[in-house]
Amino acid sequence: MSRYNGEQVLVVPREAFEAVGAFNGVRLNPQDYLNAFLKPGVAHFMDRELAEVSPQFKQIIAYAIFCHGNRVLAYSRTAKGNEARLHDKWSLGIGGHINPVDGLAESLSTYLAGVEREIREEITFSGTAQQQLYAVINDDTNDVGSVHLGIVHRFDLDSEDVCANEKALDNLGFRDLAELSGPLYEKLETWSAICVDALKLQ
Repeated sequence: MSRYNGEQVLVVPREAFEAVGAFNGVRLNPQDYLNAFLKPGVAHFMDRELAEVSPQFKQIIAYAIFCHGNRVLAYSRTAKGNEARLHDKWSLGIGGHINPVDGLAESLSTYLAGVEREIREEITFSGTAQQQLYAVINDDTNDVGSVHLGIVHRFDLDSEDVCANEKALDNLGFRDLAELSGPLYEKLETWSAICVDALKLQ
């Protein structure tokens, strides 16, 4: 039996990623990547168990970060999370895979529905949020990163009233960039460290 219970996830061939521009780190032109991926014959759904060991494909991950003023939402991952390789790490990212329940693979509306669903599953927040498509993050230097590509969405909130909907999100709260780039930096998962570095440059 599949450890992912037969979950299907949105992927693109690595060649499609390379055609737009392969990199390690962060790029601030996410729309270029989405435009290239979300068209017929490029993005498709694939069995997650196979995708996790197939670096010739990139799983598209919606990765939302939430800011309130100069503070950023962060949490520690507990053992209750599905991804054992990220346990005990700190993260800024809310989100995850895009699945067939969200719609057709090549549709932008499907991708955006997946972003909304993942956020709704993981956290609840009040007030208003200004969203921007923020960045693309990639890290081929480790097993997790080699099979994933993160599309970063930034949400600027007018309230700090945020709570977790999943037990895997522990110590959820807003933290200063000074703390995230200082005492907590070595505990951050790779993508979150990349996001902290990008936010520090603003």
